[in-house]
Amino acid sequence: MPASAVSREPIKAVRLRHPWRNVFAVVLLAVAALFIIDAAGRPAYDWPTVGKYLFDQRVSQAALVTLELTVLSMIIAIILGVVLAVMRLSPNPVVTSIAWVYLWVFRGTPVYVQLVFWGLVAIIYQTIDIGIPFAEPWASFETKEVFGPFWLAVIGLSLNESAYMAEIVRAGLLAVDKGQEEASKALGMSWWQTMRRVILPQAMRVIIPPAGNEVISMLKTTSLVTAVPFSLELYSRTRDISAETFNPIPLLIVASIWYLLFTSILMVGQYFLEKRFGRGIGERPEARRRPGEPAGPDAVVSPEPSGGRTP
Repeated sequence: MPASAVSREPIKAVRLRHPWRNVFAVVLLAVAALFIIDAAGRPAYDWPTVGKYLFDQRVSQAALVTLELTVLSMIIAIILGVVLAVMRLSPNPVVTSIAWVYLWVFRGTPVYVQLVFWGLVAIIYQTIDIGIPFAEPWASFETKEVFGPFWLAVIGLSLNESAYMAEIVRAGLLAVDKGQEEASKALGMSWWQTMRRVILPQAMRVIIPPAGNEVISMLKTTSLVTAVPFSLELYSRTRDISAETFNPIPLLIVASIWYLLFTSILMVGQYFLEKRFGRGIGERPEARRRPGEPAGPDAVVSPEPSGGRTP
């Protein structure tokens, strides 16, 4: 039978059914609805008290302090992380070893233990001396007057976080092909121009997702600064209020709502940053070509369907 006589009917695709997925989804919705209904009527949650303290001035001020701790600690951690990442990639073995020991210490000990040490720094180092070592100092300051609990908390959080940011930045830099740097040098670009215009824009696609997770983790880690001790952040403040009211559960819910609010905002920002630096990744060339624009030399053009045989 000639090929022209064969009827070309469109293929009717039948969607594969997954009935157990629908059953599982219905069960999940039922469990979620039961939990919400039960929580709404359970006296222990004390929702009127939650509404009373949700926008209390003490709680809102503590939420702002938590944001300040997060932002300042992350700024310092990112700067130190970039420096440590460059040191880790240095060909100098001394510089690399110093960076490795720093990461080993701060990643190998719990952040709570580190914060306790920073709270005791005024006992370990009672004064801060400026001058030539082993000589009479030019100026001397008491440590507890220079560094208050807030800044000790920032220092403790940022030094711990910088060890993790260093590995994130190093992974992003190593993800960029070595030929990119060699091509930039061949074009006469300086090291700074190469990093700013070639390496970092490509590395950010790898750096942003884990760095965004670290920012969210830092927001929650601020609840540990009570070890310094510093008690003006969100969790410690709500805990102090619950000690006055003898009703801790509603205040825990209040703190959780504020944490969820900040985390949601950070997640939205992370999404747009990932979208911004991930442009053009994974797209097919045909999708980026304008309508009517001819295909490239390597494009494969399918023949037009016809009634006769393909030559």
